[in-house]
Amino acid sequence: MHSLNDEILKTLLSASADPQETVSRLAALLSQPLDGLLIDHDRERRCGFPEVIYGQGKTPEQIAAAAKAILGRSGRLFATRVDLAAGAGLALELGADYDPLSRTLLVPPAQFQASRIVVVCAGTSDLPVAREAMRSLAYFGFEAELICDVGVAGLHRLNSALPRLQQAEILIVCAGMEGALPSVLGGLLSCPLIAVPTSTGYGAGGGGWAALLAMLNSCASGISVVNIDNGFGAACAASRMMKFRKGE
Repeated sequence: MHSLNDEILKTLLSASADPQETVSRLAALLSQPLDGLLIDHDRERRCGFPEVIYGQGKTPEQIAAAAKAILGRSGRLFATRVDLAAGAGLALELGADYDPLSRTLLVPPAQFQASRIVVVCAGTSDLPVAREAMRSLAYFGFEAELICDVGVAGLHRLNSALPRLQQAEILIVCAGMEGALPSVLGGLLSCPLIAVPTSTGYGAGGGGWAALLAMLNSCASGISVVNIDNGFGAACAASRMMKFRKGE
């Protein structure tokens, strides 16, 4: 790490008259391999949100190595799809918070931006995906509100939540089975809506395909749809929208 810091310092001291060239050289340095890992430390500058570890298929040792590299530079950390067997031990080793429901490891930033992002789930079975979205948003530095159990099986329950939903800047809506809730909300509200199909369901609808196809074919125009169970992807989309609206 010392040699990398030296190279960064040399680049800054010898900066050319072209600021873009200097930025490109620094980005290349920040993406150099470290102990066999290629961490994209420059991602937040380019994309608006920092590197995230995808834990599925990785060993606890691989996750820990990547996590320490990210923590050492940014002081915050997020890993998704970390199973329970690895999560508890990694939380202790890294000083992180492990949430078994969403299977995520989190060290949040020191400061949060106030926002009116609302994460909605049709039923309790959709909570793991909703929690992944909430924890992703926390890593990106955004506060968010959760509204649960307002699916179409008991549509009357949506009435009491409507005043809060009408104040939302962005909605992330998680639903399984036939995936109808985003269409209902898309016909009632004007804010950007990101639909997340979940793998909740029986038989032909199981695995989330029925919900995915329903959301892609929604008659409520302008809905954005991410992949099945992809709460993280929905949070990335919401983060981009928020930063663009705030001019960051």
